Amino acid sequence: MSDIPGDLKFLSSHEWVRVETDGTVTVGISDHAQDLLGDIVFVELPEVGQSIDAESDAAIVESVKAASDVYSPLSGEVIEVNPTLEDQPEIINSSPYDDGWFYKMAPLDLGEVESLLSPEDYRAVCED
Repeated sequence: MSDIPGDLKFLSSHEWVRVETDGTVTVGISDHAQDLLGDIVFVELPEVGQSIDAESDAAIVESVKAASDVYSPLSGEVIEVNPTLEDQPEIINSSPYDDGWFYKMAPLDLGEVESLLSPEDYRAVCED
């Protein structure tokens, strides 16, 4: 089974969110998702300053197998994107929860995190 860190929350569509100490959140795709996609070759990230609604398209990830939309777990404003992904999108395959994060955002309502899947619930989604 794929690695699922205990400090994250998830969407059933395989995006994760980590709440940072300053109240911002970091977003990426799960180890399970990158494994299903295969070798990642390109990522289209949102623009800094862009407002995104929860569960709407936020990014696109392309692999040798397919292109997939990445959905935002929360509503808010993008405050930073991962510059490493522009030249090294494959870092998502080796480090989806650390170096391979997609973007950071200032959430409109941090309480939305409570409606996301726990690591245990996400594991059940992956096993189905």
